[in-house]
Amino acid sequence: MKTKFFAGALPLLLATTFAATCALAQVTVKDPWVRATVPAAKATGAFMQVQSAQDARLVGVRTSVAGIAELHQMAMEDNMMKMQAVEGIDLPAGKPVMLASGGYHVMLMQLKRQLKEGETVPLTLVVEKKDKQRENIEVNVPVKALSYSPAK
Repeated sequence: MKTKFFAGALPLLLATTFAATCALAQVTVKDPWVRATVPAAKATGAFMQVQSAQDARLVGVRTSVAGIAELHQMAMEDNMMKMQAVEGIDLPAGKPVMLASGGYHVMLMQLKRQLKEGETVPLTLVVEKKDKQRENIEVNVPVKALSYSPAK
């Protein structure tokens, strides 16, 4: 009798473990990069594609290489393109959201050192789900040359 119980419980246990693993992998990040800086620079941008399996919102970012890390957007205001901080970026279920130069992006300010091409920068993306629970997504982001421009 114990053998039958164990045999019946094993698939349930595996299904529960798989569901927990999937729940933690709801957000994917593709092609992340940070723009390299010159020695005296105090700011730079980070760019990537973010996609969530469920409706969510990117609400923050942290890194050890900058005193301030914020979500920003470039937008037209009074016939001028201006950059401004935003409280969050919507991540509609299943739709990739580009964080790119000229639109939404991550702004790293009060840099603690020069960021050189070839190194990596640790970023923590803070994603808020519909139920208001927050998840931290750790990303090691390569630093690309000042002249780098991703293929479109």
